[in-house]
Amino acid sequence: MAAAAAAAHVLVFPFPAQGHINCMMHFATGLLGAGLHVTFLHSDRSLRRLGGAAAALAAGSPRLRFLSIPDGLPDDHARAAGDLLEHMESIRTKGSVAYRRVLLASLVRAGDDGSTGVQFPPVTCVVADGIMPLAIDIAEEIGVPALGFRTVSACSFLAYLSIPRLFELGELPFPDGGDLDEPVRGVPGMETFLRRRDLPSFCRGGGGGDSQNDPMLQTVNEVTAHSRKARALVLNTSASMEGPALAHIAPHMRDVFAIGPLHTMFPAPAAAGSLWRADDGCMAWLDGQPDRSVVYVSLGSFTVISLEQFTEFLHGLVAAGHAFLWVLRPDMVGASQSAALREAAAAAGDSRARVVEWAPQLDVLRHRAVGCFLTHAGWNSTLEAAGEGVPTVCWPFFADQQINSRFVGGVWRTGLDMKDVCDAAVVERMVREAMESAEIRASAQALARQLRRDIADDGGSSAAEFQRLVGFIKELSQSMADSKSDDLLTAGIRNALN
Repeated sequence: MAAAAAAAHVLVFPFPAQGHINCMMHFATGLLGAGLHVTFLHSDRSLRRLGGAAAALAAGSPRLRFLSIPDGLPDDHARAAGDLLEHMESIRTKGSVAYRRVLLASLVRAGDDGSTGVQFPPVTCVVADGIMPLAIDIAEEIGVPALGFRTVSACSFLAYLSIPRLFELGELPFPDGGDLDEPVRGVPGMETFLRRRDLPSFCRGGGGGDSQNDPMLQTVNEVTAHSRKARALVLNTSASMEGPALAHIAPHMRDVFAIGPLHTMFPAPAAAGSLWRADDGCMAWLDGQPDRSVVYVSLGSFTVISLEQFTEFLHGLVAAGHAFLWVLRPDMVGASQSAALREAAAAAGDSRARVVEWAPQLDVLRHRAVGCFLTHAGWNSTLEAAGEGVPTVCWPFFADQQINSRFVGGVWRTGLDMKDVCDAAVVERMVREAMESAEIRASAQALARQLRRDIADDGGSSAAEFQRLVGFIKELSQSMADSKSDDLLTAGIRNALN
């Protein structure tokens, strides 16, 4: 078994978007710490954007290498949230050709990393982003066991899994103009608090009877159902945080591993997983602010807002009376970006406000000056705030963020849910409450303490689950080595490439 452990080599393949790369980079760091070899597979464009950070990280670990394949889109393509289906389809049809013919065909044979000459054993396991099911299928066709990794919360994955039942029960589609606060009973374990507005954004579809034929909804159904075929489902969460959802998911999967929060278990250099260059100067600005006095505002790497929405946020933040640090990406307000930047710059002219294009988020959330986080409720951001005990105000944009924000406000009670509203008065009121509520802060800090227990080596549930996962990967690696001779493996590759 010791020899098999030394030879275990995992190909980690995230979807090429910021939140997916970031999460799976922490996962890869954990595998390296467990003694496994890791090939981290990027898109060509993502690896170029990371620049020297990825190379520097690989240079520091003889068991890590970065490789890339084309995602099939031109370099100047925006790859925005509205392009998600196009991006997924491009990888499925064009990128998968490179994945099959070039990478897996060569990775199953030992070779060096292409730069340092360090020898890598054959790939013995693939952990692929669950929204790219073909990556799992191709690996299995070639003879490499594959696991699915979902970067969303367990509660949102369970909602995805429940969509067919919601249609059967008549809870989907929503009627045009229907009450979004109508309870939803078809997601197990959430019958007492889930509303229509809390379901993933694509459940709203186009309204009326067309929802079931919405392309995004159909795609989500397909990739979620495919998770049943993977050797196991890996989720970045903990049993204490999402135990009921995990319990409802488990009977539908071959195995489930809850191994989060990964960013606290396995810290990785931020630059190695960030497609945006962070403005570290904001940390010095925070150093000059009193404890728990600053509102940190970041709506993630995909969210876009109108100039009118931007103005409501800005006016609400100013009226709340607290200093704020606002991440305003260059592409966030679209054609109105220049006007938004001028207005934000005017606000930032005051020592109580600072606007940056990107921030080192974990460092910001850990800073003593930060009092609350106005967030899009993406799962990475939700976990990062939870891990640091920072109260949140959630303004979800799409996909899983709607249900995450409901859990923040209605289940964990570590923040407030501001979905479907963008009004300065509401922003002002909720920011003040999140900054000043002793009850919300106490809940946030209690959850942070529990998550620290979850990742502790001495009995933490997530730490134990990660060790179980490493053992599972080693067993798969040993089984692959025992069952496939070189001739059979070569034949499998040939068949897969035909």
